[in-house]
Amino acid sequence: MLCSISGEAPQHPVASSKSGNVYEKRLIEAYITENHKDPVNGEELEITDLIDLKSAKIVTPRPPTLTSIPSLLSTFQNEWDSLALESYTLRQQLQETRQELATALYQHDAAVRVIARLTRERNEARDALSRVSIGAGSANNGDAMQIDSQGLPEELAAKVDDTQEKLSKSRRKRPAPKEWADSEVIGNFGVATQSEPLYPGCTSLAVDASGQLAIVGGSDGVAGVYSIPENKVQQSFKAGSAVTGAVWYGTQPVVSTSNGAVKVFGDNEVTFTSHAGSANALALHPSGDILASVGVDKSFVFYDLPGGKAVTQVNTDSELTTAAFHPDGHLFAAGGADGQIKMFHVKTGENAANFELGGPVQDIAFSENGIWFAAVAKGSNNVVVFDLRKEGKAAEAKVLEIGGQVDSIRWDYTGQYLAASGPRGLTISQYTKSSKSWSDVISTAVPATAVEWGPEAKTLITVNGDGIVTVLG
Repeated sequence: MLCSISGEAPQHPVASSKSGNVYEKRLIEAYITENHKDPVNGEELEITDLIDLKSAKIVTPRPPTLTSIPSLLSTFQNEWDSLALESYTLRQQLQETRQELATALYQHDAAVRVIARLTRERNEARDALSRVSIGAGSANNGDAMQIDSQGLPEELAAKVDDTQEKLSKSRRKRPAPKEWADSEVIGNFGVATQSEPLYPGCTSLAVDASGQLAIVGGSDGVAGVYSIPENKVQQSFKAGSAVTGAVWYGTQPVVSTSNGAVKVFGDNEVTFTSHAGSANALALHPSGDILASVGVDKSFVFYDLPGGKAVTQVNTDSELTTAAFHPDGHLFAAGGADGQIKMFHVKTGENAANFELGGPVQDIAFSENGIWFAAVAKGSNNVVVFDLRKEGKAAEAKVLEIGGQVDSIRWDYTGQYLAASGPRGLTISQYTKSSKSWSDVISTAVPATAVEWGPEAKTLITVNGDGIVTVLG
């Protein structure tokens, strides 16, 4: 009899009542204790199912191969060879397992990257979708706005011509007003007044013609008319979503919002909803009657403010981030997220020229000399001054190193001083026509997200991200 587990003659043989196989008692009891099954056929088996077998004691003779030293050495050699082969096999299996694990890890890493990319794209698509609000283009007065991409109506086109003829005649030869601030006055600018925090996330600022009132608005969807002499908010308006731009239409404040609405507050309140998505910026024509807005939907819209309607909408090839009218009113500039500054004829909406800035356009400002405009890219420390009379790289008349990030730029009325503001402070640069040179007049550590000149360039109004209005003078 041989044990079905060890293959040797059992010292204490037992038989399974289920399968009839013979086992060594200590081996089968240990197996049953752990598995509760018959090791041969897998049936349920307990110790009580074992039957003790009676057999004569047999003394196992020593194998004849272990009776001499040579035979022992041969046995040890065979065992060593077996161990060596087993070790080699184990190394092979370990190497294969490592390769399989490495492949699985690479596949898992690739899957995680794909999932992360798809999740990001999904979130971006959801965010873009949440910011898209397709409006029917209706004003508050219930009159439908007629969108015409073929150019301005005749009466507005005539107003553009009259404005250009009136303003362009003596612009370049116009002397600076006698009462205008000089570089010595500006060089002594300091903080005159400072408000308390008004609106969080404020990036919009517009000062009226008198220099007494300013429009400020923040990310909480509230815009206010701030009195500069009284250092307080006179009136607040609910814009509905984050304020992205502001201008004055006479005495009426106008703001653009992140949900695409353009709101005119005051006696004749009007709401325009021509943009599908955020309206990123506003610009007012020198005539004072034509408003322009640019948006994330790659279009700009011209509005007839006296008529309370949108009159033309022109689509471009990239998201538009900022806008400005030429001081003569015949050209309209729109900065794009693609790094291009696109010039359009106001009357027809046709593209006149493009200038390359090299990054998403943060802000644009025209000089009153009529031939220069300044632009800054998002996150850039440089302000680039372009010459409208030239093309390509030759159009870059000057690159001003500001020494810190620039978020907003503004020329003064005479075209001598260019203010550039950012999170690290404000710098005013001066262009001297006689020597055709640039110089820094003053740099001050007053952080600002937007900047505007006050009357006669004797004050400078700024606002920062906390909505704090600071008057320098």
